[in-house]
Amino acid sequence: MPMAEASAEDLKPESEVEALVVYGRGATANTAATGLALTPRETPQSLSVITREQIQDQAAFRVTDVLAYTTGISVKAVDRGRNMLSARGFEITNFQIDGVPFEPGNIGLEETSTAIYERVEVVRGATGLLQGAGEPSASISLVRKHADAREFSGELSIEAGSWSHFSGTADVSAPLTKSGAVRGRFVAQVYDDGSFVDLESSQGFTLYGVIDADLGENTRLSVGASHQRDERSGVLWGQLPSFYSDGTRTDWPRSQTTAAKWNQWDTTEQTAFVTLEHSLGRRWTVRGDVSYHRQDEDSKLLWMWGDLDKQAGAGMSALPYWYNAAPEQWNLNLTVNGKYDLFGREHDLVVGAMYDRLLSGWSNRDPVSAVPDTENFHNWDGSFPEPQWGERYDTSGVGTTKQSAIYGATRLQILDQLKLIAGGRLSSWRRHEEVSQWTPLAYTIKYNNEFTPYVGLIYDLTDTLSAYASYTTIFDPQTAKDREGKYLAPLKGKTYETGLKADLMDGRLRASGAVFRIEQDNFAVVDKGYLVPGTLDPAYRTAQGTVSEGYELEVAGKLLPTWDISVGWSQFAAKDGDGVNVQAHHPRRVLRLSTKYELSGALDLLSVGGSLRWESRPPQTAVNPRTGLAEAVGQSAYVLVNLLANYDLTDRTSIQLNVNNLFDKTYYSNNAWFAGFVYGEPRNARVTLRYAF
Repeated sequence: MPMAEASAEDLKPESEVEALVVYGRGATANTAATGLALTPRETPQSLSVITREQIQDQAAFRVTDVLAYTTGISVKAVDRGRNMLSARGFEITNFQIDGVPFEPGNIGLEETSTAIYERVEVVRGATGLLQGAGEPSASISLVRKHADAREFSGELSIEAGSWSHFSGTADVSAPLTKSGAVRGRFVAQVYDDGSFVDLESSQGFTLYGVIDADLGENTRLSVGASHQRDERSGVLWGQLPSFYSDGTRTDWPRSQTTAAKWNQWDTTEQTAFVTLEHSLGRRWTVRGDVSYHRQDEDSKLLWMWGDLDKQAGAGMSALPYWYNAAPEQWNLNLTVNGKYDLFGREHDLVVGAMYDRLLSGWSNRDPVSAVPDTENFHNWDGSFPEPQWGERYDTSGVGTTKQSAIYGATRLQILDQLKLIAGGRLSSWRRHEEVSQWTPLAYTIKYNNEFTPYVGLIYDLTDTLSAYASYTTIFDPQTAKDREGKYLAPLKGKTYETGLKADLMDGRLRASGAVFRIEQDNFAVVDKGYLVPGTLDPAYRTAQGTVSEGYELEVAGKLLPTWDISVGWSQFAAKDGDGVNVQAHHPRRVLRLSTKYELSGALDLLSVGGSLRWESRPPQTAVNPRTGLAEAVGQSAYVLVNLLANYDLTDRTSIQLNVNNLFDKTYYSNNAWFAGFVYGEPRNARVTLRYAF
């Protein structure tokens, strides 16, 4: 939670090489919005930065745990394996790792371990200048840890908690040469978890290594790779039913599941990267990135649905499904970033080129033995016979997506108080898919020379307060299909944002407020009651004239030298041209609060704090099976309260207690696909013992 003590201007880097060192700890500047190295006050969009200390304070084990308490972000569970992320009324599909864009995969990048990341940056709104095709929701930038230490150092931690949770983490840095010009860092984590849901358990590990080398005075090389393995057993796939067949609402215990004992959902996440950065004097930097990402997913699961009889518990049908996928992505990126003089003033410029290739698709094995219906779901304990499986076959999505682009942006110092950021991106996008069971004919979709403009104005009202406005367009090809099996037309639209940003208390506290409007056509919404022909996938339709309007407020930093705080409020309305709510399963108003206070005097070794999350009721409806009428099914407004206490046993050793959902609130997540839900976690606690050296 603590922010950097120095002001943003004092810490502003002279080059991207320096930025990697200076801002790897303080997180006071970033390139996630425009490619230009800008402080938060200089960025003409809403920006949240979650530092390493905040991640540890929250005991955030997954990136999902971080996003759940980030301003303007809504996280809803699809089931117990996947999530739906949203901001400003639109799905979040834009992810970056060290500034390089990646597709999140079926199991999103938000499920990766936080152990390997220094911080998480979230830019809300459209980020098409750097991302290319994408939604106007937000871009989540995961910034890896790097080997900055020139002396042997590190941290060891062990964690234990509710439902037999255990994890151990080692983070070690060391110079690999006597001078420290070549440095290494290695992170390893292992965990074993139970669950509040019947049958569920998981275990896994994460490995990450990076070498950072100074190849002379002006050149830096980074080479690294990560490997994360998660083995999940007894996982609930899909949702618990919301209605009985007589139209009354269900009320399940939070431990209820639809899983069979043989359910498994295993993933392996692998990344590798090489970054070479060369400083051309003090004003220009050239950077090249080669990045790789692969996610292997092997999921043998049971899907359950039907008209459930309230008394007898009959009516639930079952579908075994053995899914396998291994999407693989390569990204090449070259950028030139620097300063130039014009009309007696100094200005900034970034130009770049990128190429991205994604190989994707999935396969399945169908049961060849008879699959019985369940007799009485009220007595369900997962004792459902595993079927005999047929041969594996390609199901859908087997193909290649390629994207290439050139882009550029400049920041013009028009007046002492006025800056203009102007840029654009010229993109080409191509998707070729082979014949598979759900794709009866091979096809190619391509779009060439799609132009995405970006304009931002920043006016310094005082030395600490700025006003800004920004504009960009939206282009996002879609692979969702309609009720006839045809692909939807690309998303098109415009996004506007204006606001105020302030650096307070010598830069230790940042405050911002933003108002936004997003206009979009061809927005994909679930075509209720229809599936894509020959599949179990919900069909989609395009909504025209979709408009999202709202505002966001955020304050983050230090109120006092010993008091850290982060508080954010977001509110919006998003409807299509017919006045129908889009992304109706996400709340329209959200409050996020995190704080920590270091006590003094006799208690000066103790820090206390916590976090709070309040969400309004989302406007989601579902059809009552008896009446045939739509009913509100969104989770009623609720608040979660978490507590934190940290005690320094020695100068190097600390122990921390986190209690989540302190008042044991029962709440659930809906999703856009079916009239079902997944429960959130009951009250739980974790204790972390941490040793630094």
